[in-house]
Amino acid sequence: MSLIAGRKTPKERLTAPDISIVIPTYNERSNIAPLVDAVSAALGDIPWEMIVVDDDSPDQTFSEVSNLARQEPRLRCLRRVGRRGLASAVIEGALVANGAVIAVMDADFQHDERILRPMFEKMMATDADIVVGTRYAEGGGIGEWDATRARMSDFATRMACMLVGNQTTDPMSGFFMVRREIFASEIYDLSQQGYKILLDIISSSHVPLKIEEVPYVFRTRQAGESKISIMVLAEFLFLIIEKLTHGLIPPRFALFSIVGGIGLGVHLAVLNSLKLFGFEFLGAQIAAIGVSMVSNFIMNNEFTYRDRRLTGLSFVAGLILFCLVCSFGALANVGVAEIAIKQVDNWSIAGLFGAIMGAVFNFSAATSLVWRRPRKRIFAPAK
Repeated sequence: MSLIAGRKTPKERLTAPDISIVIPTYNERSNIAPLVDAVSAALGDIPWEMIVVDDDSPDQTFSEVSNLARQEPRLRCLRRVGRRGLASAVIEGALVANGAVIAVMDADFQHDERILRPMFEKMMATDADIVVGTRYAEGGGIGEWDATRARMSDFATRMACMLVGNQTTDPMSGFFMVRREIFASEIYDLSQQGYKILLDIISSSHVPLKIEEVPYVFRTRQAGESKISIMVLAEFLFLIIEKLTHGLIPPRFALFSIVGGIGLGVHLAVLNSLKLFGFEFLGAQIAAIGVSMVSNFIMNNEFTYRDRRLTGLSFVAGLILFCLVCSFGALANVGVAEIAIKQVDNWSIAGLFGAIMGAVFNFSAATSLVWRRPRKRIFAPAK
């Protein structure tokens, strides 16, 4: 089956795929060759291409893809340096895809590649916008998950349904197909953070989407390590918050604020510890501020801005700049609180306004100055 009318020459079948399969990877070297063979067998005569988006894997997954691509011209690699994250990897892969349909799946064989063809055929037969590989419809399953992971998945699915209703039985699926025009229409509304890109696509749509499903049984990972972590769960919750508030609370700001709350705990712990050692308040307060700033910087560098993580000399320079930013943020906090106390005559309310202003200032300055995106290079036209 082909989206393009008429017969195609072998060259055209290579340059005009019907399906572009985007595979985000990190340390998946041993899975790439088997996956290419399995996908090729599953799709048969349907023209396809595979775009592996690798986050500069230490096991050099990108090198394996490049080597295989010499024999398999339908395989391409997009190597990302200094950036990480499944959602942003999928988005960048989809932006360079040539297919009329974009499929997203993992490289670890937990997604059953054998249903790629049924998914594509259902999309063509029903004129669907999205076809979801679902674990929760009749005929699907979660495989060998333990009870804890099953409960976590059920909770996450219920949370996701708060955003998208009952449009699909598996809004948390990482295995799906979407038409290129649907993806393109939503590109500026997608979060680019977290791991649940399907939920992001469905919840970002401004028009009703026609969604079909194909069931499959989630399989056990063949090789490599699971990417599930506390941060994955946290990012999911942040995505829910962002979508429910229509972007009023960005996920990165939510995480920045949580880090700030932890930093406050660090500050108080240091302050009271130094008090026990007989320090004067002023000296203890200054030390506590310094320790909390450093801890906040380390946590933000590791979690909040991990896709822009600073290392080496950049880490040292970033730490100094972050401390300066927080110092100005403290002034903003005090200034707003001083204005508020004159208006409401309530210490708690004034303090809250000051804290919010300080947090917003620190977040904005940290994002634009400390962990700013690399500047685009402007090249002069060749003469």
